[in-house]
Parts: sequence; C-alpha cells; structure tokens
Amino acid sequence: MIHPSPADLAAARNRTIPDVLPAPGERLLVLFCGINPSLYSAATGWHFARPGNRFWPALHLSGFTPRRLAPAEQDLLPGYGLGITNLVARATAQASELGAAELRSGGERLAGLAAAHRPRVLAVAGVTAYRTAFADPRATVGPQPVPPAALRADRPGDLRLWILPNPSGLNASWTLPRIAAAFRDLHAAAVK
Repeated sequence: MIHPSPADLAAARNRTIPDVLPAPGERLLVLFCGINPSLYSAATGWHFARPGNRFWPALHLSGFTPRRLAPAEQDLLPGYGLGITNLVARATAQASELGAAELRSGGERLAGLAAAHRPRVLAVAGVTAYRTAFADPRATVGPQPVPPAALRADRPGDLRLWILPNPSGLNASWTLPRIAAAFRDLHAAAVK
C-alpha cells in the first residue's frame, strides 16, 4: 500500500507492526525506539512511514546508511546492524493519546528487548515519552550519563543510552538539519 486512504488510516487505529531486528546473536549496533506507530505506519506496516517523518532522511544524512532508504526497505536495516522498535506497540493518531501507565509498561518491555538483543546503543526517539516511561524527568536529548536501573538490570555498565529528538513532522521545533546532527552525534559514538 503506497498511500493509505482515510478509511485505511481509521482501520489502522490500535494496530501493531512488528519490530525490525537482526536474527538472534547477530550484531545490533543501534536499536532505535520510537514512541508508537502512527496510523500511517500501521496502515502500511512500515516504521516511521508518514511522508513528513524525518527518521529515514536523518538516518542517511548521519552516515548510518549509504543512501536514503524508503520505509518499505526497513528490512535492510539489520544488515547495517540497526533495528527498530517502539515504546508502545499500538498505533494512534498522535503520541499524546498514550497514557503514562502505557508508556511505563512499554519501558519494561523495552528493557527486556534490550537485554535479549544486546544493542551497543539504545536510541529512544522522543525525550518526553522517555521521561515518562523511565521516570527520568531530567533526561535531555543526547547521551545519557547512566541508563535507568530498568535498562541496566541485565547489563551492568555496557549499555549506552541515547535520546534523540522525535523525528515526527509534528515536532516542528526540530528541523531536519538539527535532527540529522543529533543522529550524526549518535553515529559517531556508536561506531567507536
């Protein structure tokens, strides 16, 4: 499906889409974690699929991929050592439709996923959602000095946590050049 119709978008509410992850035991350099799928993403089955989303351009501009991938090419990411998941699996029109309990539950699931797949860096795209999910009100965009206890439980000392700006087109205070620069900083730290 290239361009979902209004009926397709309405039918996508509360739908989930699968994570994009390498096979167990394969290298996972960065696990990107969005807040939750948009209706557009749920209708297409592709992460960060809405046309105004800056995830895919920023991924390329930062050096993670040699060319700009389309959302439909998300299955190529594990070949670059990258994966995608979400804090909350269900699709909504806006992240503001998610409650704090739902975000906290998603944080617990994310901790388990990070323990199982052992990414070098866990990169959460959306500082406000991260703050709620992990009860870390002082978190800012960029590297976090110490991951919260929930993320360290099975990985003392070796999981790096990075907060990225939300690449959604609704996040107008972050332009593509600023988002790409934040992704570039992450890329430089992840490939060390």
